[in-house]
Formats: sequence, structure tokens, C-alpha cells
Amino acid sequence: MIRDQEILNILLDTIERFVRERLIPLEQEVAESDQIPESIVTEMKALGLFGLSIPEEYGGMGLSMEEEVLATMVIGHTSPAFRSLFATNNGIGSQGIVMDGTSEQKAHYLPQLASGDLIGSFALTEPDSGSDAASLRTQAVRDGNHYILNGTKRYITNAPEAGIFTVMARTDADKKGADGISAFIVERGTAGLTVGSIDKKMGQKGAHTADVIFDNCRVPVSQLIGGREGIGFKTAMKVLDKGRINIAALCVGVSERMLDDALHYALERKQFGKPIADFQLIQAMLADSKAELYAARSMVIDAARRRDAGQDVGTEAACAKLFASEACGRIADRAVQIFGGAGYLAEYGIERFYRDVRLFRIFEGTSQIQQLVIARNMIRAAS
Repeated sequence: MIRDQEILNILLDTIERFVRERLIPLEQEVAESDQIPESIVTEMKALGLFGLSIPEEYGGMGLSMEEEVLATMVIGHTSPAFRSLFATNNGIGSQGIVMDGTSEQKAHYLPQLASGDLIGSFALTEPDSGSDAASLRTQAVRDGNHYILNGTKRYITNAPEAGIFTVMARTDADKKGADGISAFIVERGTAGLTVGSIDKKMGQKGAHTADVIFDNCRVPVSQLIGGREGIGFKTAMKVLDKGRINIAALCVGVSERMLDDALHYALERKQFGKPIADFQLIQAMLADSKAELYAARSMVIDAARRRDAGQDVGTEAACAKLFASEACGRIADRAVQIFGGAGYLAEYGIERFYRDVRLFRIFEGTSQIQQLVIARNMIRAAS
């Protein structure tokens, strides 16, 4: 659902210019330093990137799902690390509050998240519960006007920078599944909350993850999202449905960048007296990548439009995330192959993307989890 095509075009053009002129030239520097320059963060804030999907009444742009995925595709033309910082505010870092927060929680936190003055983070995964998120062990025990949280969260994106954490914890120890889970907003600096050291990862340098530890962390009752116990897992799943469409859109954007780089290299690189793009086996890799990219883009936009129309898109979101992330991995592999020996060297950049995109098939639900979601939804609908 595009509300105003002219305004959207201006936004997309602005983002495209920012990506081309400011972000792409810094890709190697960020990869080597594992840090995004503060000047770039300031520019991101000024462009409103931290509030793309946060409602306008709270200072965000309030983009529709279709508008947001189109913006994400443009942002995907550079290192995923840049997007990770601000997109977490638009996605899993804020959407729990947007969807299910109380009016007081929304009024207090969303304007700060939209401006980028506050970085949000989403704390669901634990050392022993990742794909099986409903088995999480972090406990939240009511104690007067507070809950006492104990547990450890793992692989938490933006944890080193976050000012607030959306934390899923079990408030009913007698309920072992999803029904006993609640969601809390926990502020950085709360006594008993500790952020671990920054993880050393295969790729996506500049995008930080870390453990978040809760040791008798006292959280006011007012921080219970929605003011109700037992709805936290449902909140998390709604957040992830939206997030999966966005990750799929990111896969499309990065794939476009990798395929464009591979095509230009194939046109310039000569072997046997002519550009390698003239060879049919190179053309086959280019063609297969283009076809998969077109299919992935179409799936993402369709899922986004369905969500804008108010439909339940659990199946479509899983389909888009599964297909787009797997296609992205294949396109990355073909791009390295087209670059040949140069593709294995850091100076050409394609090996960095090859490592970066490997994460897409893992986070916000592995490919195998997407398969389970799709199949179970199909079976449920047919029963």
C-alpha cells in the first residue's frame, strides 16, 4: 500500500544517494574497525532512518509495509551492518511496543526510538532456546510493584548500544509453553542487567551482538508490555512475522548489489581475448541469479501488500524469508564464482558479502523453522 508515490520516490532517492555517496565508500573501513562512524549515525538520525516504521504520531515516518520493504531493498545495496543499527529500532526493537504496548509505554519510548536517541533491542533467544523459543527459561517473578528477572539472553543484536530491551520471560512457571511468557521493557542501567562482551562473528562487522544477563534484575510492573501477563510470546511472533518480511527485503537488496557487481566484473574481465560475460556458462549463472532475484522481490512485495491489507501473513512471511534468504546465498556463491580468484580476495568486497549474507538463513528463524511454519500452517488450514 503506497500512500503517496511522489513522496515515496523522494524518500527512496534520498536513501539511494545516502547509500551511494556515504555508506558504500565506508564499507571496508567499517569491516576493519567493527564500528560505524558516529558522524554516519548522526546523518542516519537526521534522515529519519531510525523511525521509518514508527507511527507518525510518535515522530516516525509511519511507512506502510510495502513502502518499508522498498526502502529496505535500497538500503540493502550496502553492507548489512549499516542497516542493522537503525532497522532494529524500526523492527524488533520497537514493534512489540507499537503493536501491544500501553498508551503510556508508546508515548514514553516511541518518540525516543524514532529519533534514534534511544536504541532498541529484542531479547528472546537464550543459550538453550533459539528455534524452540517457547522453551525459554528466563524467569520473571512478581514481587510487589516489581518483577524480578533472572536468566541469560544470547546473540542479542544491538545489545552493546541498546538503551532498552524488549525481554521475553516466563511469568508462570507452571505453564511450560508459550502461554506462560510475558514481555517486558527493561532499560539499560537497571540494577541486575549486564551486557556481555561483543561477539566475534563470521561477518557483518559493525553490527554488534552480545549476551544480556539478568541477575535479580528488578523491573517495575509498569514495564510489562500491554500491562498483561501471558501475551509475550504472541507479541514476539507478531514482531517476527513483520521482521521476516523485512529480512526478505534486505536479502533482495543485497542480492541486487552482488549481482550488479558480478555483472560489471563479467563485462570488464577478459579471458581468451573477450569479456567473460560472453561465455554461456557465465551467462547461465547471471540468468539464474536474475530469475531468483525477480521471484524473491515479487514474493516480498506480495507479502507486504497482504499485510497492509490486514491479512494474516504468517505463511507468506515465512515463504518470503525462506526463499529470499536461500536465493541470496546462492547468488552470493555465484558472484564469488564469477569473480574467480578475485572473489576470494578481500579487496574486491564480494567475499565480505558472501560472509555477511550467510546469517540471513539463520536469524529471525532458520530456514528449517520457516519450513516448519509453512507446513504446519498448511496442515492447520486443511484440517
